[in-house]
Amino acid sequence: MSWLKNYFSKMRGGGNSSPHPIHWRNALCSWLGGFIGIGLLGWLGTYTDFTEQDGTFIIGSFGATAVLLYGSPSAPFSQPRYVLGGHIIGALVGVTCAKYVVAPLWLLAALAVSVSIVLMYLTKTTHPPGGATALTAIIGSHKIHELGYWYVLHPVIESLILLLLIALLINNLSPLRRYPHYWY
Repeated sequence: MSWLKNYFSKMRGGGNSSPHPIHWRNALCSWLGGFIGIGLLGWLGTYTDFTEQDGTFIIGSFGATAVLLYGSPSAPFSQPRYVLGGHIIGALVGVTCAKYVVAPLWLLAALAVSVSIVLMYLTKTTHPPGGATALTAIIGSHKIHELGYWYVLHPVIESLILLLLIALLINNLSPLRRYPHYWY
């Protein structure tokens, strides 16, 4: 019975408040990075033959990556190794499942995300939006499926290079920030 009490006591949390200080310069850099990063991807997407719904330069997981890169650039999951590794692994796993596994959509989705999690963990590249990149390869439109493994290069790697470049330029504008903390 004491193990059950101990188990539920963990859910109370360990601290009294959030340890993150708020400063207007950081908020401005976060806004600027998010606006330029996602705006650039959206603008580049208008020059492809895909529809806006396909959004080949913008996939949903990049919104979460933008929050990490520009809103929490010091977080481990925001460092380039994790950003690149997590998305690339997620994209590769998602495309592989979509191409070679015959199963209902719900099972493909669960398989792609869970295998991505394990591979990211084992390679020390856990980036939570990478699971959404795997999921997008499964639930994406017919045009996304037609890309096959090209999905890994375009939109994933191309877009990530742009987002990381913006993160390098914008995050280092503030004297209170430094990005990245490490590359590998």
